[in-house]
Amino acid sequence: MERIPILRMGNYLLVTIQVDMHDRLAMQLQEDLTTRIAKDQARGVLIDISALDIVDSFIGRMLADIAGMSRVLDAQTVLVGMQPAVAITLVELGLSLPGVRTALDVERGMKLLEQSIDDQTFATRAHEDDGPGGES
Repeated sequence: MERIPILRMGNYLLVTIQVDMHDRLAMQLQEDLTTRIAKDQARGVLIDISALDIVDSFIGRMLADIAGMSRVLDAQTVLVGMQPAVAITLVELGLSLPGVRTALDVERGMKLLEQSIDDQTFATRAHEDDGPGGES
């Protein structure tokens, strides 16, 4: 069975989609990725779609679902490398990819992911410092 590799980089998982996505492969990626997030206790997921010329509504919805599932598992998701034609198609389809953060390339995506996780950690610590009654 064809699978998309998922690489671990510290607290993050990196997915580089180098093949044309079809529905079954997207569903397999969703299952594999959620399993790896839980197993590795990953804090973030970076999905590189720069090799994709086409993202149809199903694949777009699957990417949004992956981001939502990742959030439930306490991991942030950043989608990078979207080609202009793909962005145009997604907008024309009316698919907004709710909950999916995007960046132009892997470097910017990693910075966005790190910043997002730092902000989340700071907010959690501030909440814990407030104590149960909201005071420190």
